[in-house]
Amino acid sequence: MYIIDTHVLLWLLSDPDKLSRTAKQVLQRERLFVSIASLWEIAIKQSNGKLELPLTPQQLSNVCLSRDIQLKQILPNHLCQLRELPKIHSDPFDRLIICQAIADKISIVTHDTKIARYNIATVW
Repeated sequence: MYIIDTHVLLWLLSDPDKLSRTAKQVLQRERLFVSIASLWEIAIKQSNGKLELPLTPQQLSNVCLSRDIQLKQILPNHLCQLRELPKIHSDPFDRLIICQAIADKISIVTHDTKIARYNIATVW
């Protein structure tokens, strides 16, 4: 099981050539999740003009589900993990994805080297 970060989700949907060969293999073969935090981050970037994506959060959710990418809800145990998380990464959305991966014992597909510095399995 793997959770994909926001950049990987966007590249998967719009520019798959940016994905590494290993990431592509994982995305094709493994059980995947995307965090609600990623959809939240995308919606914020759309609203402030930093991201042009012609999909609403609901449409993006539907696209994920049609590709067998399950939505990972934010639960209290994920938020509890935030209290213990070292301050290596400052992005709140990435920090939440890291906490979900730690709490649920799953790996992250990411190109972000800061995420790879946490005590969690990453793939790129």
